[in-house]
Parts: sequence; C-alpha cells; structure tokens
Amino acid sequence: MEFVFALWVLLPAYAANMFPPIANGKIPIDGGRKVKEWRILGDGKTWEGFFLGLFVGVLVGLAEAYLRIPINDMYGIELPVITFLTAFLIPLGALLGDLAGSFIKRRFRMPRGSDAPFLDQLDFLMGALFLSFWFIDLSAAMIVIMFIITPILHRLTNIIGFWLKLKREPW
Repeated sequence: MEFVFALWVLLPAYAANMFPPIANGKIPIDGGRKVKEWRILGDGKTWEGFFLGLFVGVLVGLAEAYLRIPINDMYGIELPVITFLTAFLIPLGALLGDLAGSFIKRRFRMPRGSDAPFLDQLDFLMGALFLSFWFIDLSAAMIVIMFIITPILHRLTNIIGFWLKLKREPW
C-alpha cells in the first residue's frame, strides 16, 4: 500500500514535471541572462512551460482531492489527503526543484540537454517534498519508495517523450 500512497502523493509532481516540454515555450525564465559566460537556466526553462506544468499539476492534485473519498470507499483504503494547498505546493515545488537542478547544471558548465544522473531525476522530487513535507502525512517507507521509483519513472517517461518527438534527449 505504501507504494500506491507514494504514487498518489507524487502524481501532481510527475504531471508538473512532464508537461512543460509540450508548451514549446519561447520566453526563457532567465530572460537570457548569464552568470559569467553561462546562462542562469537556459532556453529549456520557459515561462510557458512553467505555467503549463503548474496548471496541469494543480489540476491533477485537485482531481485527487475530489476523488480521494470515493476511491477510499470503493477500495476500503485511506489514501493520503491532498488539500487545495498541497495540490498547489507539490507541483510548484517540483517545478522549482527542476529549476534548481538546471541552475546547478549550468554552474557545472553542462550544456542544455546534457545528462546529469540522479540530479535530473531527483531535483523535482526534492523540490516537491521540500514545499509539501510539512502539510502532508508521509511515512519513511513512502519517502524511500519515492526516491526509488522516481528515477525509473522519470527515465521511462523521458524515453517516451523522446520517441514522441516532445523531447530532444531521452533523459
């Protein structure tokens, strides 16, 4: 059950992380600014993608808030509570975590699209957990499961996005 609970909590973060490339945004969040000769975030982090990811992530979280009680009654379980606040904080944290990961990659002089194992897969998870940890009941087992399944699911969804020509790289 902890596996299901972990996925339930992370669905808004996964949605928020998955949808920005679909926006095909043109307005970079960093406005093209650089620190020394390297961009702060890069062209891959756009306002259009950020707001699309936030919008879809919040929608997923609100759907979970709405469906939680019927699902609990149907299956006789007690899914973690997703409130309006956590429906917003989980995807916002995921997006901010992803931006932090991009910032770190630029500081290490890694070009856009380069693979940074674990950083690419866990930055959004850590951001989502950082912003929502105080507002949602998470067990230690759920957190461990999140750190195990997220790199696997992240890689699989990126490969699918690459095959669908939504991403430039399969990572």
